[in-house]
Amino acid sequence: MDPRAKDYFNKFKSTLPEEDQGKLPRYDSYYFCADEENANICADLVLRGDKRATAGLKWSYEAEGESLPEIGQLSVITNWNGDPQCIVEVTSVEIMLYNEVSADFANEEGEGDKSLEFWRRVHWEFFSIECADIGREPTEDMPVILEKFKIRWKE
Repeated sequence: MDPRAKDYFNKFKSTLPEEDQGKLPRYDSYYFCADEENANICADLVLRGDKRATAGLKWSYEAEGESLPEIGQLSVITNWNGDPQCIVEVTSVEIMLYNEVSADFANEEGEGDKSLEFWRRVHWEFFSIECADIGREPTEDMPVILEKFKIRWKE
């Protein structure tokens, strides 16, 4: 993890009562998307309160041996350059098929015009690239991890 994210998390931790500091769940650090423009847009959407959810391809988690998100997990959200923007807490995790994602979830994800049509278009493109990287074919019924979160702390 980038030292800036660790320092940011430690600043957050220092704001908590001492008895709570040792009870914090695991945490990580990441930026959204796979390009600078969209990573920075998404970080800004989180800060504005428009982006309260994200989606990931379950197959990618499995291929990378990565743990699935858990309720209560904390994440330092950064911009593309790794500058911490805020800390979010996972409030909900659900596995759903790509073609069953709802308009409500697309709205909570907060990107583009917040429509399901926009969500499906950009996520199909993104998940197709991920599928190619792991040797899978994208399908309408591929499993997607739907994660909702709230801002827990920002400086």
